[in-house]
Amino acid sequence: MGAERGWGFGSLHRVDSSNDLYLIDGDAALVRLTTVDSDGEYPTISADLALAPFLSDTPLDVSVTVTSVHDPSHREALWELEDAFERGDLISVFGRCTVSYEGRAASDLGAGDRLLVLKPDGAALVHTDEGRQPVNWQPPGSEHRVAVRGGQLRVRSTRANPDETLTVRFSDVHQLSAMAVTGGRDLTLHGSEEDLRTRILERPELVEPGFEPRETERPSSAGPMDVFGVDVDGTPVVVELKRRRVGPDAVGQLARYVRALREELGAGEGEDTPAVRGVLVAPSITDRAAERLAERGFDHVALEPTAEE
Repeated sequence: MGAERGWGFGSLHRVDSSNDLYLIDGDAALVRLTTVDSDGEYPTISADLALAPFLSDTPLDVSVTVTSVHDPSHREALWELEDAFERGDLISVFGRCTVSYEGRAASDLGAGDRLLVLKPDGAALVHTDEGRQPVNWQPPGSEHRVAVRGGQLRVRSTRANPDETLTVRFSDVHQLSAMAVTGGRDLTLHGSEEDLRTRILERPELVEPGFEPRETERPSSAGPMDVFGVDVDGTPVVVELKRRRVGPDAVGQLARYVRALREELGAGEGEDTPAVRGVLVAPSITDRAAERLAERGFDHVALEPTAEE
């Protein structure tokens, strides 16, 4: 939407733009967009808009971020989807539908309430109310098309190589939303084992006073050790890092690293085998893990991956 002109009616303000009407509350905090039909009615709330503070008779920069339509007809849903495809929006459609796939195999899902997500990169995902994985999907690079056929809203996602088609036929559309999503594509992971490693390297005393890190990802016959160092007495220390609460399996992993280092530094088990300490660093451990640590003479240091603010 471009800049529009508005005028006030009590606590509401009105902005006209072609066939659309915008109603703005007195503080300009929320805008409802309604589509004007041929009879002059306003049946469908289809967007929340973000506005700069409203001044009567002052041009407004109206930025539509979300379009949401409740219980649209098939034809209304068709128009909304075509517009959303043109804008490159992220789209969700919830309703009663069947799903079919043709390509390297074939599959069909009978009628049911499902959520269809259409992404501007061409990906399509069909979700039910269970699990985190879609029950059917198309990868990025597919092309979305919509039509009304046989009294149903038909949404197709196709790609040419390999030749695959995902078809979703809606008998009823309960909710359709289109969102202009920008940015936020780069994931920054917080609270990782790498964060924990960084904390220890910057402040070795968090493990224990006098601890001196010597190497990270030190190779051994049991695999790379998270942190290898020595204590205040010069005794080798293997530090295993975990970013969340752990059980006995983590103790077993630490034991394999300690055993491998003992074998490397000595000549097998026995009185002449050098002492090697094991330290498990994790926010918390189970009771069984604590028992296993005590049995092996290992230590636990309770430490979060990131420092509390």
